[in-house]
Amino acid sequence: MGSGWEDPRLRALEQLLALPAAELRPTLDTAGQLISELLNADKVDVFLFEQRSQSLVAVGTSQTPMAHLQKSLGLDRMPLANGGRAVQVYETETPFMTGHQEEDPDELPGIKHRLGVRSSLMVPLPIGMETRGVLAVSSARNDFFTDHDLRFLHAVARWVGMVAHRVELVQELTKLAVKQARRKAAEELITVLAHDMANHLLPLQARIQLIQRRAQRNNEPEDLRDATGAAASLRSLTRLINDLLDVGRLDQGLFSLRSQPVDLTGLVRELAATASTSEHPVRFEGPEELVTVADPDRVRQVLENVVANALKHSPPGQPVDIHLQAQARPEGPWVRVTVNDQGTGIPTEQQSTLFERFSRGPGSKGLGIGLYLARRIAEAHGGTLEVVSTARTGTSFALSLPVVVG
Repeated sequence: MGSGWEDPRLRALEQLLALPAAELRPTLDTAGQLISELLNADKVDVFLFEQRSQSLVAVGTSQTPMAHLQKSLGLDRMPLANGGRAVQVYETETPFMTGHQEEDPDELPGIKHRLGVRSSLMVPLPIGMETRGVLAVSSARNDFFTDHDLRFLHAVARWVGMVAHRVELVQELTKLAVKQARRKAAEELITVLAHDMANHLLPLQARIQLIQRRAQRNNEPEDLRDATGAAASLRSLTRLINDLLDVGRLDQGLFSLRSQPVDLTGLVRELAATASTSEHPVRFEGPEELVTVADPDRVRQVLENVVANALKHSPPGQPVDIHLQAQARPEGPWVRVTVNDQGTGIPTEQQSTLFERFSRGPGSKGLGIGLYLARRIAEAHGGTLEVVSTARTGTSFALSLPVVVG
């Protein structure tokens, strides 16, 4: 190449960085064309590794006759299993240069004979912190490229990698923004619907109570049973709607606690007795009395949610154990309530998102807001709600609260 190559090459690098961070393929096509014009090459490829097919794929290619021929022959995809110089450069992260490709026994026949490549430069392509592909430059003439060209291609590969990384980041941010916008709209819609549904609950509850009293008065056991079942379903619906409204209050900063002295022993013992069934006994162990200042309704809401979760995932006949104990910490006294089941455990990959809004655990059919609210209520008290779960020991939720004396 000529001795005054620095200025045009510098301008080409500046053009590369000025490429818009839009879609990856058009951006890399433009980069390939810029490099092709600068080096007077017959073909430039930006190969990226595709995990699904275990292949190097020419995501960006120059708009040249040899590049068009390459695509028509299917040589724009190179499975790692087939070998070839591009694959070798990717796997070893070692650059390659030749002026007599037709004599290279390690090159693919299609590259040498059908494309007619005679000179090649290939360098690893770094994107982010790892090698993700290969930048390859080809010519139909022998001994066409120089050592200067190889050094320049090294620099270009880093710049192309930065451009590709920027495009990928912009695409990820765009996807995230769209996802968040959809989620925000869904959350607002759910809150509005919850408000509207709440307005119909009291009249419905009153009518069911009238039916229950009439069934009792007229000694109609079947009607009484059905009315009692309807009342239970209505209570479940009321809890769900209240949870949805609480989510809205948290978002609007309107969530508040009504703290008062509460005997946690009595609260937890009552909850255990209410939740216990013949199939899943709920066993309680704790001191005779443990008093702190908290919102009893909110603490009960947390524990009801956690206990219901434990009952849902317990094998038939296995108990759920609740332990209440005082703890001495450097910052002062705390109380800890643990709820243990003997189920199959929560998969490790799901534990990190278990307390996120609308996140559902294995086998769950709910909206996925119960545990989110439970943790937020614990945090509103200055406490924590944590989980430990393995396939061998089951799942343990632990509610820890600072002891406040009124």
